[in-house]
Amino acid sequence: MTPGSNRNRPLLTLLRVGRLYAPEPHEETDLLIADGRIAALGRNLAVPEGWPVNLVEARELTAVPAFIDQHVHVTGGGGEGGFVTRCPEITATEIAAMGIGTVVGVLGTDSLSRSPADLLAKVRGLRAEGIAAYLYTGAYRVPPPTLTGDLQRDLAWIPEVIGLGELAISDHRSSQPRQDEIERLVSDVRVGALLAGKRGICHFHVGDGDRGLEPLRRLLSETEIPADQVIPTHVNRRRALLDEAADYALTFGASIDLTAFEEPGEEGLSAFDAVVLLLGRGVPKERITISSDCNGSLPEFDAQGGYIGMRVARNTALIADWQRLVREDILPLEQALDLIAGNVARVLGLQARKGRLAVGFDADVTLLDGELQPRKTFVAGRCVHEG
Repeated sequence: MTPGSNRNRPLLTLLRVGRLYAPEPHEETDLLIADGRIAALGRNLAVPEGWPVNLVEARELTAVPAFIDQHVHVTGGGGEGGFVTRCPEITATEIAAMGIGTVVGVLGTDSLSRSPADLLAKVRGLRAEGIAAYLYTGAYRVPPPTLTGDLQRDLAWIPEVIGLGELAISDHRSSQPRQDEIERLVSDVRVGALLAGKRGICHFHVGDGDRGLEPLRRLLSETEIPADQVIPTHVNRRRALLDEAADYALTFGASIDLTAFEEPGEEGLSAFDAVVLLLGRGVPKERITISSDCNGSLPEFDAQGGYIGMRVARNTALIADWQRLVREDILPLEQALDLIAGNVARVLGLQARKGRLAVGFDADVTLLDGELQPRKTFVAGRCVHEG
C-alpha cells in the first residue's frame, strides 16, 4: 500500500434500513458508524456535505445485532478416528455468511496436533479479516495446555483469551478430572480474570456419561464460585441430560449452552426442540444460549467406546434453529435474538460493547431479509459479508 492511499477511503458509514431491532424494536432506521462504533441512531440522519461517508441503502432489510458464536473449532476439531479424521479450519467467509460477527475459538479432544498457539494464531488471522475473534485457553484434558504455562497468566497477559474451555467432564475422552482438580482450575481462572478485568468463564464440554452435571453441581454447592463463571455446553445431547440442565439452571440461576446439532441422533434434541423444552420447564430465556460447535467433529462410538464414524459440524444449523424459533412463534424476534447475541455477550462478559445496537457499542450489525436470512454482516463497521 502506497503512502496516502487511505486518504480517500470513507471515515464514516451510514446504514439506512427498513427496520431495526436493538434487540427491542426501534423507530430509528438509520445507523451512523464512526471509528468502528455506533455513533448515532435516528431517522433521516445526514452528515455535512463533503464529509467522507460510505452510504449503504438497505431499506428492504432489517438490522439486528450481529450474532455471537461462543463455541467454534476455528482450527478444526476431530482426530478421534486417526489423523485422516482431523476436521478443517473455518474461514472468515463461512463465519460472516451466517450473520456471525464474533466467535470464540476452542480446542477439543486434540490438543496435540493443534495447540493453544495455533488457536491464537488463527484467532488473530480472523481478526485481521474482520471477525471479532477470541479464544478459550485449554482443551479437553487436565492439566490444560496453555500459552504461558499458567492459566492465570494466559487470562491476564493475552487479550484474546476470554476463559478456559472446553474442559471435558462426564465423557470417556476426558481426563476424568477429580472434583478438587475442577475446583482448582476454575478458581485459578477466576483470579486471573479478576486481575485482567474479564469475566473468565469456564466452558465445560459435557459428555454422555452418567455423572452428567454432578461435578458442576458440587462445584457451585461446595465452593464460593459464582454460577455465571461456569457454562456447561452440549446439554441437549440426550433428553435426560437436558432435564438435568433445566434443574441446574433453575437451582443455581445458571446459564446453559445448547448445541445446534445438524443431526441430533436418536437420543439428542435439536437446539429448537431443546429451547421449547427449557421454556416449558420455566427456565428463563435469559439463561439460554445456543452455539454451533462448528468445524468440530461429531464422532460416533459403539457401546464399548470404539470409534464408528464421524461427521463435521457446521454453523448452518445454528441459524436454521434460531429462524425456526421465530417462524413458529416460540419467541418473538427481539427475544430470540438474545439466544445468539445479547445473552451470549453477557455470558462472555462482553455486554458493555456487543449484543446490542446502541450508541457507543461496537458496530457489529447483521442485515436480514424477510426470510430472516443474513444478507450483509458488519463487524466494527466493516462489511465482512455481502450476499
